[in-house]
Amino acid sequence: MSIRKKLCGLVLFGVLGIFGIAKADNNKIVIDGSTTVGPIAKAFAEYYMGKHPNVNITVSESGSGNGAKSLINNTCQIADMSRFMKDKEFKAAVNKGIMPVAHVVAMDGLPVLVHPSNPIKNLTIKQVHDIYTGAITNWSKVGGPNRPIVVISRDTNSGTYETFMKLVMKKDKIGKKVEYVGSNGAVKARIQSTPLAIGYAGLGFVDRTVKPLTINNIPATAETVTSGIYPISRPLFMFTNGYPKLGTAVHQFVTIHLTKEGQSIIKQIGFVPVTKY
Repeated sequence: MSIRKKLCGLVLFGVLGIFGIAKADNNKIVIDGSTTVGPIAKAFAEYYMGKHPNVNITVSESGSGNGAKSLINNTCQIADMSRFMKDKEFKAAVNKGIMPVAHVVAMDGLPVLVHPSNPIKNLTIKQVHDIYTGAITNWSKVGGPNRPIVVISRDTNSGTYETFMKLVMKKDKIGKKVEYVGSNGAVKARIQSTPLAIGYAGLGFVDRTVKPLTINNIPATAETVTSGIYPISRPLFMFTNGYPKLGTAVHQFVTIHLTKEGQSIIKQIGFVPVTKY
């Protein structure tokens, strides 16, 4: 299925959903998917249940690919994804009568992270690429100490991994010695405990315990991500089956990001809102 047909389908099914095609239990919302979008979903859930105590919301973080599968199999109402749905996923959904509609809830950059003790401050996209292919294996090759680089990557089911592969690796294969971990939090933990490590994660996982490098001398900030200047940037999605019927809990939930409170929550977590108040 072409991207044009896919987008037309999203618009069509979104419009149809307004008139009641998309259905969900108004007292229960099941959310599954991205570990990047997970903190946003959890914060939104806490906020929403505080205002609507009769609604029960569960949030699982099994990765973007599994979030898509859950939506396709109708085991969740909302799929958190840190990448857009693939053509084959969209086709599988339509074949099962599921009509995916994308809601962009925030923007994100992928900072490249090292241990705070690492003297390196900047890498080029080409240097990061070469570190991950295995062409560069020692920090001394990029201005650091004469020590081997411990390379950490997200798992291959992750939307974060797929974004990194597209924007940094340009579809070149990652080296055989790279260590894969199952979440952004695991990347952060590995960097915290390993002075020679390098990894990547969403903006919301950066704090003083890890050191984000500038890439091509550009820091990952709200301004550089919003403007598109930071070279490893992406939107973050919540997908629903059709456009949620107006007034339902699912509709209210996936539009929290458009409110002043939702914007504040997204900023507090460390991501970039799509609205400004």
